[in-house]
Amino acid sequence: MPLHTTLPKTLIPYFQAELQAYAVAFKAGDLTKAWAHLERAHIIGQRYPFAHTFVHWKMLQFGFRIKSGKEVMGQIPRLLVGGVKSFVGKVPVGNPGGANVPPMKPFPIEKDIQDIFIKAGVNQA
Repeated sequence: MPLHTTLPKTLIPYFQAELQAYAVAFKAGDLTKAWAHLERAHIIGQRYPFAHTFVHWKMLQFGFRIKSGKEVMGQIPRLLVGGVKSFVGKVPVGNPGGANVPPMKPFPIEKDIQDIFIKAGVNQA
């Protein structure tokens, strides 16, 4: 069983770009766009425990900031378990990570994110 630890160096710029875009959109008050960037960061980082856990932490903070009890309650178990699942390679690939989707349901990965994995030389299959 493959053990995943940290985000590969080739993915770091893409992951950080999504988190930066999230911060910019959130500050501008564009919550829909901000959330979309968190979901993209989740998909990029979900196989790596630290990145995965960090995105769920940001999603939990987002839930508090928008006063969404559903998001807060949905993020708590994801925050506690997501990194462990990443570590042992048991993640639902493509899952955007929000409380509005089942936590273990895989989703198709958007073409532009697939291209990121290809450019970074990372296999997501």
